[in-house]
Amino acid sequence: MRTSGVLPDAFTCSFLLKACVSLLDIANGKILHGVVEKLGFGSNLFLQNMILNLYGLCGEMADAMLLFDKMPQRDVVTWNTVITQMLKRGDIEGASRLFSRLEEESGLRPNQVTVVSVLAACADLCALDLGKRVHEYSNRSGFKNNVLVCNTLIDMYAKCGSLEEASRVFDEMEGKRTVFSWSAMIVGLAAHGRAQEALSLFSSMLQDGTEPNGVTFVGLLHACAHMGLVDEGRAFFTSMTRDYGITPGIEHYGCMVDLLSRAGLVKEAYEFIMEMPIKPNGIIWGALLGGCRLHKDIKLAEQAIQHLSVLDPLNDGYYIVLSNIYAEAGRWEDVTRVRKLMKARGVKKTSGWSKITLDDGIVHEFVAGDESHPQAEGIFRKWDELVVEMMLRGYVANTSLVLLDIEEEQKVKFIYRHSEKLAVSFGLLNTPAGTTIRIIKNLRVCEDCHSALKLIAAISGREIVVRDRNRFHCFKDGCCSCGDYW
Repeated sequence: MRTSGVLPDAFTCSFLLKACVSLLDIANGKILHGVVEKLGFGSNLFLQNMILNLYGLCGEMADAMLLFDKMPQRDVVTWNTVITQMLKRGDIEGASRLFSRLEEESGLRPNQVTVVSVLAACADLCALDLGKRVHEYSNRSGFKNNVLVCNTLIDMYAKCGSLEEASRVFDEMEGKRTVFSWSAMIVGLAAHGRAQEALSLFSSMLQDGTEPNGVTFVGLLHACAHMGLVDEGRAFFTSMTRDYGITPGIEHYGCMVDLLSRAGLVKEAYEFIMEMPIKPNGIIWGALLGGCRLHKDIKLAEQAIQHLSVLDPLNDGYYIVLSNIYAEAGRWEDVTRVRKLMKARGVKKTSGWSKITLDDGIVHEFVAGDESHPQAEGIFRKWDELVVEMMLRGYVANTSLVLLDIEEEQKVKFIYRHSEKLAVSFGLLNTPAGTTIRIIKNLRVCEDCHSALKLIAAISGREIVVRDRNRFHCFKDGCCSCGDYW
C-alpha cells in the first residue's frame, strides 16, 4: 500500500494496531505509533487509546505513561486502560493514586467498566484495600444494584480472603442474583475449604430456581476435593451431565483427578485419566503427581512425570515433586538423577515468594532467606521471639522438608527463613493489634510453615490469611480452615 503511494487513513492504522495487539507485537506497534504521529493522527483519541493499550499489554509501562501524560485529551477508556495495566503489573499504589486522580483532575467519573476492570485486577492481586475503596466509590456512584459490579465484588472479596464481605454483597443481591452470583460464592467458599457451606448454597440455588452452569460445578468439585468428599464429588460429576446436560470440560476432569488423588485413590485416578474422552493435559497429570506425593506412590509418580516431561517440560514444580517423593523414600541417587535432568533440560527452580500489602498500598515481597529488606533485623528478631513462644507450645521445626545434605542446625535455619514466615513477622511488626494479616504465596505452603502459622495465629491473637497457588488457608485460634487437608 505504501509503495503504491496510497496514504493510510485512521481506519488503516486502527486495523494494523488491532493486529499488533493480537500478536503482542510491540516492535511493529512502535513503528505504527510513529506513523500515526507522522500522519497527524495524534489527536485521534481512539488510536491513542489503542496504542496505550498495546504498550500496557506488552509490559511497556514507561512508554505507556509517557504517552498518557502527553495525550491532549483523555476519556474513561484511557484511564481504565492505564489503571488496569498498572494493577496487572502489581503497581497497586500507582493504580490507587491514578484512580483518585481520575475524578479530581479530569472531571470524568469512573464508569461501571472502570469499576469492574479495577475490581477484577484487585482480585488477581489480592489488593483488598483498593478493592474496598472501589466498592465504596461504586456505592456512591449509584452502582450498588448493578448485577455485573456485584458479581465482580463477590469474586474480588472471595479471592482476597474476605468471605464475610463477599457474603454481605451476595446477601444484599437477593432477588437480583444470576447463576454467576451463585457460582462466584460457591467457588469462593470452596477455595476457603468451607465445603459444606458451598454444598448447602448449591441446594439454596436450586430452590431459588437458578440453573447451574459449568463454573458452578467446578466450584462444587473443588469443594469436595479440598475436604475429601469423594462420594459427593462423584455424584456431582455424574449429575452435571445427567441432570443438566453440561458436558464436562478439562477443568472438571482435573477436579475429579485431584479429588481422587488427594483421597489416596491414586490408582482409581489413573484409571479415570485413561478413560477420559478428551486428551489429558499437564494439569491433569500434575494433580495425579500431587496425590502420588501425598500417598508415596513412586510407580505412578514416575508414569505421571513421563507425560508431564512432554506436555510441560519446563515446569520445575513437577520435577521438584518427584525429587521430594524420592527423597522421602531415601532414594538419593534418584534425587540426584532428577536434578541432573533438570539441569540438562535447562529447567530452573522457581524461587518461593510471599507478598503482603500494607494500608499505604505498598506491596512488600519476601523470598526465602531474604535479608535485603530494610526491616530485616527487626523481622528476624520478631521471628526469634515467636519461635520461643511456639516451642513452649510444642513446636519442632520439620527439617525433613529440607532436601539438602547439610547439618541439622543449617536445616533449621533454612526452614526458619521461608518467605511466608518472614512476611508474617513483618506483618506483625507493621500492623495494629487485631488486624488480619493477608499474604499471597506463589507456591504451596509447606507442612512446617502450616504448623507454624497455626501457632502464630494463636500466640498473636490474629487471623492470618494465606492464599497459596492452590487455595486459601485461614489461620485462627491455632486452627486452619483447611482442617489440615490440603
